[in-house]
Amino acid sequence: MKTIIIKEPGKVEIIEREMPVPQPGEALLKILRGGICGSDLGTYRGTFAYASYPRIPGHEFSAEIVEMNGDFPGLAKGMVVTCNPYFNCGKCYSCERALVNCCEHNETMGAQRDGAFSEYITMPFERIYDGKGLDPALLAAIEPFCISYHGAVTRGRAGKGDRVLVIGAGTIGALAAVAAKSQGATVYISDVAKKKMDYAVESFGLDGGIYNSGEDFAEKCLKATDGKGFDVAIEAVGLPSTFQGAIDAAAFGGRVVLIGVGKKNLDFNFTLLQKKELNVYGSRNALKQDFLSLIDLVRSGKVNLAKAITNTYALNDAPQAFKDFAEHGADMLKVEIDFTA
Repeated sequence: MKTIIIKEPGKVEIIEREMPVPQPGEALLKILRGGICGSDLGTYRGTFAYASYPRIPGHEFSAEIVEMNGDFPGLAKGMVVTCNPYFNCGKCYSCERALVNCCEHNETMGAQRDGAFSEYITMPFERIYDGKGLDPALLAAIEPFCISYHGAVTRGRAGKGDRVLVIGAGTIGALAAVAAKSQGATVYISDVAKKKMDYAVESFGLDGGIYNSGEDFAEKCLKATDGKGFDVAIEAVGLPSTFQGAIDAAAFGGRVVLIGVGKKNLDFNFTLLQKKELNVYGSRNALKQDFLSLIDLVRSGKVNLAKAITNTYALNDAPQAFKDFAEHGADMLKVEIDFTA
């Protein structure tokens, strides 16, 4: 079978490997679609905090169950599914408290362990979720939507009456905005790439965009909120400047959520957290319930996830997909690879 591998920063190859064999309690899956995540792109660029090489990328995917080594309620051969790619240890204090998304020894596919970008993979039954008839392209986008939803709604508690700012109009940021909007919030999005920001506003019916030109960002945020600041400020980039921007944009008593992952430090006046009495939350991965809820939400038609998918490449064009995404990210949102093409 064919497998996509990042051998070192800037070098993607397609290699041949033996097909995996499902062990008891596992299913053999034929990959249908796979999304290139920002972390995959960071691994390609050499900027991702958890990257090591060589690495098979990919944790956003849809697949067909080809074979099952055993039985499991709700799963059957031929079913089109998606999967939970965050492997928790089951033994640490977080796992003991059912906080499996922030396991102390978490291994996410494509990051701390090899990912799904092969024609076939095996997965434990309990990590496989019925796609309920969703198109494979949409189903592959459920995982990033879960990351966004977990940050905006589960952690940030964005809801009706809240003014929400999302900093970063990439896939995670745009879908965090969609998640907050689905709960009735008034939602603005910001980015340094105006074209991408405008696309998110227009495509997902957001309430406005705040172009981050590098000047007067805090003043622009105050102007958009009648001088009050945002009830929820979500950072979805992973840079010191954007985390500072979220702190500055938040209202007194507001909530700041950090989804972005970065390598750099931020030196800032931490007394601002005390002065504003800010609630600052980290947001990592997602939970099973996030997957199940969002599959149903997308099936309902209330969210048009298709607009998040802007570019699709065939499997053999995967090296070009990574190259294009790295060079033209400002013009691309969700990039998917069609493993059947």
